[in-house]
Amino acid sequence: MTKQPAKPGLRLQLARATPLIALILPFAVGNEYQLHVLTVIGIYWVLVAGLNLVIGFAGQLSVGHVGLLAIGAYATVIITARWGVDPLVAMALAGALGGVCGFLLGLPSLRLPGFYFAMATLAFSLIVTEQLVAHNTLTGGGAGMSAPQFQAPFDTARGFYYLVVVIALVITWLAWNIGRRMWGRGLIALRDSEVAAVAVGIPVFRLKLAVFTFSGVTAGVAGGLFASLQGYITPEAFMFELGMFFFICIIIGGNGNIVGPFAGTVILTLLPEVAAPLAKMGNLLYGVLLLVSVLLIPKGIGSAVSAWVDRHRERRRAAAIVPQPAQLAAALAKPMPPRKESA
Repeated sequence: MTKQPAKPGLRLQLARATPLIALILPFAVGNEYQLHVLTVIGIYWVLVAGLNLVIGFAGQLSVGHVGLLAIGAYATVIITARWGVDPLVAMALAGALGGVCGFLLGLPSLRLPGFYFAMATLAFSLIVTEQLVAHNTLTGGGAGMSAPQFQAPFDTARGFYYLVVVIALVITWLAWNIGRRMWGRGLIALRDSEVAAVAVGIPVFRLKLAVFTFSGVTAGVAGGLFASLQGYITPEAFMFELGMFFFICIIIGGNGNIVGPFAGTVILTLLPEVAAPLAKMGNLLYGVLLLVSVLLIPKGIGSAVSAWVDRHRERRRAAAIVPQPAQLAAALAKPMPPRKESA
């Protein structure tokens, strides 16, 4: 029997195909609005990819990242409008500011147990929204502010989409490398049992603070992209419902993987478009989808995909060993050498 040469795994094939699919999609959509929806998915994923390390890997229930998104959006607008900075540079500065805010928020709140940490992040997002309304001279108050557009070649719908895709791929690559290496194993150990993680020497608080800061950076960058896409931002665009949207994307996607939360982001973003006639029932649809996912796929979409990939891999391994009847028959027909008698 001979063994066939190994082929790249299905996960690796999907990882290689994803950038190509993202580049081709603009030519496959029918109109500019559909391209807008794809861009929204990419922007949301920039935030969710970082938040997934906090919730899906570290097990910290953060529901207030919409506040960091708002900080990134308003920071990009203010830096561009007041100091005339290029929007790309302003977006990078907004990401840095988001990381600083995540660090400062995480210092006290990450020491709290799960439910209280969730309430602290929720309180943070509510405070940010109230401050956006209160500071009229800086943020425009309830009237909002006009957001800048990126310069060429990102000043068109397709060009901006490709900018979002490049940033999303970079963030995904960073999150994937964090998740699959020593940091990711430490985060999963922390999620499963914080006491056991401390016992084996994992720096629990430092690890949580690092990934929370990283998620603040991704939220700040996503905020800059979100502001430019919308063209005009108001505090009403950053309500609690949007924060729950990001949280649900990860919950239905599953813990400890990248594919599941990405699938959850795509599904939840496309759901209002697919069910447009039932727009008034949006919250009901989200609730039903969450309930069905929890009941039928309790470990999330990612676990279901991983199980399917593992079954596919086992079938490939079984098929990789090809029997050779002729060689087997020749080996059996060959006479065995005579045994030597011992003295």
